Amino acid sequence: MSSSESLSSRSIPVETIKYDDRGLVPAIVQDYLDGTVLMMAWMNHDALQKTLETGTTWFWSRSRQAFWNKGATSGHTQTVKAIRYDCDSDALLVTVEQRGDIACHTGERSCFHQVNGSITPPPADTLSQVFSVICDRRDTPSEGSYTRTLLDGGDNKILKKIGEEAAEVVMACKDDDAAAIAGEAADLFYHTLVAIAHHHVDLKAVYRKLQDRRR
Repeated sequence: MSSSESLSSRSIPVETIKYDDRGLVPAIVQDYLDGTVLMMAWMNHDALQKTLETGTTWFWSRSRQAFWNKGATSGHTQTVKAIRYDCDSDALLVTVEQRGDIACHTGERSCFHQVNGSITPPPADTLSQVFSVICDRRDTPSEGSYTRTLLDGGDNKILKKIGEEAAEVVMACKDDDAAAIAGEAADLFYHTLVAIAHHHVDLKAVYRKLQDRRR
């Protein structure tokens, strides 16, 4: 996989992108924080140039034979974080910050939400998937759910478990036990996610902080 440099450098070699016989290249759009595949649309040379110049996604509508700027009417705009092209230079991967968290015209977050006729969101990263289940347990109580017992216990129960799990991570690291470190870290991550959900903090807010600190 070849990749572009940062969008601001405008370094993606537009002249090497291979378009089909209609002058189009498929562009897969992906959430830059949790990796969810949001949509696929078509770009031609000018749409790609507009995307690079404006920092928002522009596509070519085959049905209307016209350019369209994602979110221009709905407000669900996409701020481009990076553009990559595949090893054959005939497909693009566009990572974006999705405003409004809706990319599909149906109102769903992702256009890829159909599985055997039912609406099922596409997978994101593992922490996001676990967090989604935790939030579901918070909002829709499930009898016998360990997560629900933690949430019902509030901060006293949740924070006590975080302290215990943090100590377990420390001990596993001191023992240099790789399997134990992985297991205890997973427990710590889980209980921290419960605390985040309990306080109604969006996990993406945490991801944004981490992204900011990468710089």
